[in-house]
Amino acid sequence: MEKPVVAVVGATGAVGEEILRCLEQRDTPVEQLRLLASARSAGKQIHFKGTSITVDELTEDSFAGVDIALFSIGSGVAEIFAPAAAAAGATVIDNSSAFRMDDEVPLIIPEINPEDVKQVPKKIIANPNCTTIVTLIALNPLHQLFECQRLIASSYQAVSGSGAEGIAELQRQVEAHVNGTPMESSIYPCQIAFNAIPQVEAILDNGYTKEEMKMQNETRKILHANGIKASATCVRVPVFRSHSVSVTAQFAHQPDLEAARQAIINAPGIQLKDDREASIYPTTLDTTNGDDCYVGRIRKDIALERSLAFWVVGDQVRKGAALNAVQIAELLIES
Repeated sequence: MEKPVVAVVGATGAVGEEILRCLEQRDTPVEQLRLLASARSAGKQIHFKGTSITVDELTEDSFAGVDIALFSIGSGVAEIFAPAAAAAGATVIDNSSAFRMDDEVPLIIPEINPEDVKQVPKKIIANPNCTTIVTLIALNPLHQLFECQRLIASSYQAVSGSGAEGIAELQRQVEAHVNGTPMESSIYPCQIAFNAIPQVEAILDNGYTKEEMKMQNETRKILHANGIKASATCVRVPVFRSHSVSVTAQFAHQPDLEAARQAIINAPGIQLKDDREASIYPTTLDTTNGDDCYVGRIRKDIALERSLAFWVVGDQVRKGAALNAVQIAELLIES
């Protein structure tokens, strides 16, 4: 597959727009680009590599001749249209949670398990959850050295994780605060401006949210390590873009701090920003609109044996969604 026909489904959404930026900036080989969205977005013009492309309405008949379909739509819609695209001959790369835990659908972070792209029986590949991607980009090189057994994580998730509506709500509330007018909340259960909300997605019967359970379930699948136990607390914070995660990882083998640092330096997709004497560490603004995740504050955990604690940050719209999907598409093209 030298130059495929590529469809971007949900092309007018935040992740769809970022996918188009990634395709253009990386000069991903594309013979033809088709843009698909809901009926209300059909007819819009989007510029790509100096040309203007008309957005077509997404239907089950939209995929004739498509080689790769990049989906950035909700799970319910993906469950309908992804199988239709696969039946038409396309390989689907889906950003929703619809197929992530399907045993016949690989869940891929190209820097970690690119070999899984060779086993796609349903012609559907799932993009992991954004928080999982950011976390595992930093954890994987340590796991390869020391074998992770337990993972405790607290995430600090930007409002862009809720889409354009989350960004708009934070903007409105900040403006209301400045103007001294009442704040209104519709996307979040309470005010997000100047606040932190310890709930991302619905709370399940075990007390964890869906987002928090993804950390354990997806980590096991991506790393092919079903024995890993993970406990996460996911918090929405008033940051526009980029997720941060505080991680404590316990390993089967005693971790060496300098070996851990060197492993991260040598790993793809992650940069070490860690100078304790100069108070240098990653912040959300360091990664916004960037491809790589950043890790810092690496230290031996003083509460758990054989453990390291660290802080990792990544742009969840880009690496946590769009870029990861485009990298998977590039794996398909190369293979």
